[in-house]
Amino acid sequence: MNRTALAALIFLSGTASGLAQSCDEFWYQRNMIYKEAGYCFKTARAIRNFGNAGCRYDDAADLPLSARDRAEVASIRSMERAMNCPP
Repeated sequence: MNRTALAALIFLSGTASGLAQSCDEFWYQRNMIYKEAGYCFKTARAIRNFGNAGCRYDDAADLPLSARDRAEVASIRSMERAMNCPP
């Protein structure tokens, strides 16, 4: 889901359950970028959703992300903070 669609979802939801779904979408989108870059997840939720097969990086700061991916992660994190999503 692209940022415009996510923003529309947030605007239209207007409910606690819609907010939770939006936070979940942000969490999934951000962690999918990390998974594709080879991140080794530590939380049970992330391991359950993405697994750690083929992971190579224990620290997100070490991930070989493109400038576009780094900007996307920064944008997602900003939206998560603005919505008070859980860490």
